[in-house]
Amino acid sequence: MSFHKIQTNLAALGLLLLSATPAFSELEYVPIPTKEELRSIQRQAFTCSRTNDAEACRRTRQMVDPLMDHPRLPSSCKDVVWDLLQVAKTASKNSFQRRDSIDSPARRLSVICINPTRQKSPNPSNQGGLVPQQS
Repeated sequence: MSFHKIQTNLAALGLLLLSATPAFSELEYVPIPTKEELRSIQRQAFTCSRTNDAEACRRTRQMVDPLMDHPRLPSSCKDVVWDLLQVAKTASKNSFQRRDSIDSPARRLSVICINPTRQKSPNPSNQGGLVPQQS
């Protein structure tokens, strides 16, 4: 490969990298859903499970669906969202099992999806070691 060809390829690579930089800076910040927003979804899911109404269940799926594509939510939250999307449907009989299959992921939604950056790890100083004796 000649020196001129290498230089041309490096120049093209440099231009490509320079043109890609603005694309990264234009990414939009998407806030994590607030506690109130998640609570609203929960209330709607509880209504769906309690009333077995097609409109209430459709509204639940409509409210929770955007969370599947949320760029900042962890996969554990999206797993709960997916579970809720799958079960928030009407049934011929509103059994306890059906209600529980909707209520369970709805309850986990507020526990797992609430601002994952604020969750604290356990204090390492309390792990292991000797326990002092009181006299």
